[in-house]
Amino acid sequence: MRFENWTLPPHPLARVMESPHLIGWNVPPEELKYIQEHWLVYPEPDKSLHLLLGLVYIFFFIMSIVGNGVVIWIFSTAKSLRTASNMFVVNLAFCDFMMMSKAPIFIYNSFHGGFALGILGCRIFATMGTLSGIGQGMTNACIAYDRFTTITRPFDGKVSRTKALIMIFFVWAYTIPWAVMPLLEVWGRYGPEGFLTACTFDFLTRRFDIQLFIGTIFTCSYAIPMSLIIYFYSQIVSKVFSHEKALREQAKKMNVESLRANQQGQTESAELRIAKAAITVCGLFVASWTPYAVMALIGGFGDQSLLTPGVTMIPALCCKLVACIDPYVYAISHPKFRIELQNRMPWLAIKEADTVSTATEASNAQNSTATT
Repeated sequence: MRFENWTLPPHPLARVMESPHLIGWNVPPEELKYIQEHWLVYPEPDKSLHLLLGLVYIFFFIMSIVGNGVVIWIFSTAKSLRTASNMFVVNLAFCDFMMMSKAPIFIYNSFHGGFALGILGCRIFATMGTLSGIGQGMTNACIAYDRFTTITRPFDGKVSRTKALIMIFFVWAYTIPWAVMPLLEVWGRYGPEGFLTACTFDFLTRRFDIQLFIGTIFTCSYAIPMSLIIYFYSQIVSKVFSHEKALREQAKKMNVESLRANQQGQTESAELRIAKAAITVCGLFVASWTPYAVMALIGGFGDQSLLTPGVTMIPALCCKLVACIDPYVYAISHPKFRIELQNRMPWLAIKEADTVSTATEASNAQNSTATT
């Protein structure tokens, strides 16, 4: 039995006998009207590149579905984790889950060398991407607000479950119109991008209504949540720094090394830990959506020749990668989550969770004995 290599031409002289195809050469005529002319002037990428991207998306798909699926399952079913703060974590995991649930469309298109599922698959892909992408940004802003109020106003600033539910409802009420308007072409529209295997809103057509849509969605889905996240986390860091400074000054007045009983056992200061968390959260959002936001602005208002098909696939990969990382940053670093995960999946052998719980129990027992 003879196996053919998909990445090679069927005949040794095929590349000499035939001129290179352009992107979209195999798209049916009735589907061509949905593709911006910008993409149709570039040569078709090699099949091996399509296959490579398809394999990368398979890896992202498995990593994200498993990670975010476990987060949603455990946070939704464990009573100890049903807090207002964790409601935002579940919503973020749901957004990330949705982000990669559309990956089979990209994988199918990649293995078939282009716009295989047509405009219907394109619109489904783009709608899910818009919902999950804007939902991620607004949920990250809610998480930043929740941590801001918890740390800066620990006694009266804690978000209740009812308030968290209202905030999540607002997130989706804010997000859904941005996905529906281009789907129905009320304002903006969806179309393929890059190698025609992925889809997003049209950011290439130089028409006033399209350019206005690009500028508005950039402001509402990127600039606003980004500003909120930076503001809340900067306030947290500022508050912690001020608190630590006050403690050091008070300790100096009392001629003691520190007012913290466990200062010697800490490997790093509280201000450094909070700063790291803030930088991580902000950095993830910046890394995932800034390239895409810049690409959209270039397409709408800048030099479109910079946006080659290969270049435009990089921002899309950044967004998908962060959807895979989020569950590990936001949830798996959660001590109670790790304990619950160990109880339900002991074969994972998460010893760190057992150590934390054992140390806590030992400390409580020691304090109880000392009191007695």
